[in-house]
Formats: sequence, structure tokens, C-alpha cells
Amino acid sequence: MEGPGIIVPFVPVVLIILIIAGVWITFTKAGQPGWAAIIPIYNLYILVKVAGKPGWWFVLFLIPVVNIVVDAIVSIEIAKKFGEDTAFGVGLFLIPFVFFPILAFTDAQYVQ
Repeated sequence: MEGPGIIVPFVPVVLIILIIAGVWITFTKAGQPGWAAIIPIYNLYILVKVAGKPGWWFVLFLIPVVNIVVDAIVSIEIAKKFGEDTAFGVGLFLIPFVFFPILAFTDAQYVQ
């Protein structure tokens, strides 16, 4: 293969690895188990707990359309828990493969 043909299949894999690493370290900073980032459904429960919302909110992630709104709210709340602003939370929601690693690999501290 020539050109970008060999690289293109790896782009989604790299993005997924960035998100997993970012969420793993973010969970760890928040006092949660990092490995929860790779467990489907359970990771939503932990994400909601990190955001400071009641645990049952993870069920809202399972409802189509509602999950988009809940994801935006949870992303903004996570940003606030780490001392970031609403714009950073929107970034977590829209481009998590950029903003979760930023949250993970900077000196941002979790505040309950």
C-alpha cells in the first residue's frame, strides 16, 4: 500500500487508546479504579460518580437521545470537578480524545 492507506486504519485505534488512557487516569485522579474505563456500562456508572451525580444516572445513558443530553451534563460536571470551566466540559463532550488526555496528563486535581 502507498500513501495514507497504511495509516488510515490505525487512526481509530489511536483515538480509542487516547480516550481509554485519558479516562483511566482521570478515574484514578478521582479516586476510582482506573480499570473501570475499559468495562462497558460500569464505566458509565463510574463516570457519573466522578461527575458527582447519583449512581442511577448511568441508566440515562442507555436511553437514546436522552444519553446525548446526559453526556453533555456529565462532561461539564467532570470539568468543573477538576477545576475547569464549562467550555472545557463541552470539549470533553465533543472531542473526548483530546480533552480527556489533557485532563489526565496535566496537573488538574479532582475536587469533591
